[in-house]
Amino acid sequence: MLRRHEGRAHHPYQDTAGKLTIGVGRNLDDRGITRAEALTLLDTDIAGAFEDLDRNAPWWRGLPEPAARALANMAFNLGWPRLAGFRMMLAALQDEDWQAAAREARDSRWARQVGARAERIATLFETAQHKGERA
Repeated sequence: MLRRHEGRAHHPYQDTAGKLTIGVGRNLDDRGITRAEALTLLDTDIAGAFEDLDRNAPWWRGLPEPAARALANMAFNLGWPRLAGFRMMLAALQDEDWQAAAREARDSRWARQVGARAERIATLFETAQHKGERA
């Protein structure tokens, strides 16, 4: 009965009382989500980022661990459609040109928006050049 009365929304919306709501009547304004729910969402989103990379850039699995971790972080943050716009960075990663990949990551509107996060990711790309083994 609750599902019939509340409906189900996969995107947040304003309910009739003006409360931000999602799912089957979850009032995000007053109730929010639990830590466990947040971690479940995180796990789902990480899996989605990996699936996007596997589908669109399957070579990413062969990157050294620091570069793979950095690229997965960007996929999580940007989503594949926007990450695909980093054509020169992606090409540099495929060519194992870690300095160019870092430079391309830093020289972007995304880097200006996320600040220190972009610097940490670019540093991970640079760190990949010191890893002799491939992941």
